[in-house]
Amino acid sequence: MITLHWVYAVAGAMFAAFALLGARDRTHPRRWMNAAFWGLLALSMWAGDRLGDVGNGVLVLGLIGIGALGGLSRGDGVVPAEIRQARADRFGNRLFAIALIIPATALIGTFLFKLAPGWFDGKQATLIALALGVIIAMTVGCLWLRAGAQVPLQQGRRLMDCIGWAAILPQMLASLGAVFALAGVGEAVGGIVQQAIPQGSLIGAVIAYGVGMALFTIVMGNAFAAFPVMTAAIGIPLLIRTYHGDPAIICAIGMLAGFCGTLMTPMAANFNLVPAALLELKDQHGVIKRQVGTALPLLIVNILLIYWLAFP
Repeated sequence: MITLHWVYAVAGAMFAAFALLGARDRTHPRRWMNAAFWGLLALSMWAGDRLGDVGNGVLVLGLIGIGALGGLSRGDGVVPAEIRQARADRFGNRLFAIALIIPATALIGTFLFKLAPGWFDGKQATLIALALGVIIAMTVGCLWLRAGAQVPLQQGRRLMDCIGWAAILPQMLASLGAVFALAGVGEAVGGIVQQAIPQGSLIGAVIAYGVGMALFTIVMGNAFAAFPVMTAAIGIPLLIRTYHGDPAIICAIGMLAGFCGTLMTPMAANFNLVPAALLELKDQHGVIKRQVGTALPLLIVNILLIYWLAFP
């Protein structure tokens, strides 16, 4: 059966390739530091469940140390800029078809893989299909553009070197949310927030949950980190147990409310600061300023959707 372990194996192989290619690039100013960073990440993907808590902790400290010391820097790809421009001029917007293979495969696989429980882990169907979509898209791109198998890995290494440590920020912040949940931060926050909500006010509880998801996401940079805290604080004790709301609707739309916070925070560096750096914008917060006008109305809509849809 294909499970999530296969996805981790593929991801580990990709990061290992980035490390190996980076180490072999004699023109790279910090090739060994880059290689060490992506190599540690590959080790985490391959053997994280066997390293134990201490081993994983040391590995994470190694990643943080390399990033903090400025060990990551940009590398060059193997496709010259003039060739990339020539391909863009030749194929135009048709190049986006390669990228669209990934979400299309993820969507189709999510439904189909659940129909074959003996072949695929139905609980992880979406992630398995997403990984498969990446492999298919890479293969189609190589065949269509007549590029060697090493080209997507080299170009992927170049892109990841540009992003740097921010590439793993979502995993770090999601882990922080799990730590907060185990430490009882959700219950502590819930005790404070519930005192501010008028007794018996459903709309007050819904607003507190939606706004809380956005605010915690702004602080922590990731809705996945905010979710266990706010769900333990307000979602489960008030919206689900007290007011008998639909857990699926509350949690799903609550995550969307958190994503509204993602649009408004520099803590979500991989979404908001990295694009500004890659596009060489003069204002590093220019992406965030453009997104606030969408995020705030969308947050209000999400709160209203929870109130209208989650309660009988």
